[in-house]
Amino acid sequence: MLQEVKDLQNDAVSQLVTEVKKKKEITFKAPTGSGKTYMMADFMNRILAQNSNIIFLVSSLSKGDLARQNYEKFCDYANKKFFANLNPYLINSEIADEERLFIPDTHNVYVLPRDLYKEKSRIKTQGVLFNFFLQLRANGKFIFLIKDECHIATKNLDDLNATFEKIINFSATPKLSRGQNPNVEISYEDAENTKLIKTIEWGKCKRNGDDTDETLEDAVNKFESIKKQYRNLLGVNPCLIIQISNKDKAEDEWNNAIKPILDKKPDLKWMMIVDKDKDCDTNDAFKAKKLPVAKWKNYAKENLASIDIIIFKMVITEGWDIPRACMLYQLRDSQSKQLDEQVMGRVRRNPCLLNFENLSVEAQKLAMSAWIWGIKPETAKKVYGVKLFDDPNDTTDNIKVKITKIKPLTQKADFELQKFIDKQQMAAHLLAPTSIFELGRRLKNTTNEVRTIIYDYASDYQKWRQVAEYTDEIKRESEKYLCDYTQSMEVAKDETGKEIEVSFAVSSHYTQTDKYTEIANWVCEKQKLVQGTSINSIFRSSLQYFTYNPIHRTL
Repeated sequence: MLQEVKDLQNDAVSQLVTEVKKKKEITFKAPTGSGKTYMMADFMNRILAQNSNIIFLVSSLSKGDLARQNYEKFCDYANKKFFANLNPYLINSEIADEERLFIPDTHNVYVLPRDLYKEKSRIKTQGVLFNFFLQLRANGKFIFLIKDECHIATKNLDDLNATFEKIINFSATPKLSRGQNPNVEISYEDAENTKLIKTIEWGKCKRNGDDTDETLEDAVNKFESIKKQYRNLLGVNPCLIIQISNKDKAEDEWNNAIKPILDKKPDLKWMMIVDKDKDCDTNDAFKAKKLPVAKWKNYAKENLASIDIIIFKMVITEGWDIPRACMLYQLRDSQSKQLDEQVMGRVRRNPCLLNFENLSVEAQKLAMSAWIWGIKPETAKKVYGVKLFDDPNDTTDNIKVKITKIKPLTQKADFELQKFIDKQQMAAHLLAPTSIFELGRRLKNTTNEVRTIIYDYASDYQKWRQVAEYTDEIKRESEKYLCDYTQSMEVAKDETGKEIEVSFAVSSHYTQTDKYTEIANWVCEKQKLVQGTSINSIFRSSLQYFTYNPIHRTL
């Protein structure tokens, strides 16, 4: 995964942790495919690290089994030690009719399918959730509600609002009319630039002001042309998804606009998934036909699934991750901006996010392209691709930089804290000990590094008094050491002892707006005049410098 992706997600979570302390309710907006569930887990993990008395309720959509998907991801993150503070539990009602629902109090993240808590449901009529929360609060716990896909209107949990200490909304399309104004946001532009989501190439559409419409057959032909590339370069079988209308119009679209084209393409495997099982169909007799319809979506989202085309109505707007989908053709004339954004998000996920830096430039470009035939949003702007350098003979796919870290003062070769304190005591000749209030003030105002050194040493009150007297002296010694990178800086290594490298993409994109200024390339021109070298040579020299002189990575 590119370092830019990690930084973007990390910064967003850091902002969330800060914002949640200021208000009871905040909203986080991030594009579909930007790792919203991952960032949600990271956010909860950080909050729990700060306060173990916090309990999270994650309210997820019931449709598409989104709650179970979130729960399984949280378990996976916890098991892999990505976010070890998470201890998730999926609330369900799978018990006999005569039994009373029970929720154990041994977890700190509870995932609730939203429709499970509604009028006349057992979990509500029995008062199970309400009483559970009252008991948690009585035991000194604080309950944070996370509303996943908060743009979907619901009043299911309104009667529990008094039990929530904080409410955090998550959505790609928050509802501004309901006050869900984003406090933290990852923009589409930032997500594209960091290779987190694909850049859209818009098909021709008269509704968007084009002279002609590109037909569904044009889209299918385009799909066939890139399918081989996708498989060879990415090792992924791509997918075209077609959105149809509801009710009678959908049947007409299938019979007259879609089926005749697919009949001419027998090598393409298709699957039609709609709301009712009886309306679903497929020509994949060897695989999908043998599976229950309920498992079709899970099969179709796999990177090597044989399904080339998926026809749907409304069933994949939220909660269905299918990164291999790279094309969308909308026959449905949607009037909802939110619906369009949710549907378009299905084809914008990066199918090679975790190993993106290992792909060739050609493969990266393919992985980062999505083709959409539909109504172009009014906010869509012209996106330009740029490269740091352009050399046909260049083989550099990404910029690789070694990670460095700063060692604390206690790891300095000739430093021993007890000897340092003894030396200060001999030189100071204190007439009287400093008051504990002044010592507390010094500790509060010093750096985190110095506080850590002091508290690691102070195993009892006497040691605390002894070391706290010299807080300022330790700070000066620490700063002196940290500024000497020849001693304090080293290349970071993983658990196997291998030096850690991060990758940055050579190419990127930017969106032209009315808020930009063109700046002459005066620095590079000056370099060329002085050294008589090309900008590519200058860049390569710099790249080599940063790669093999990691001490300067943080300058």
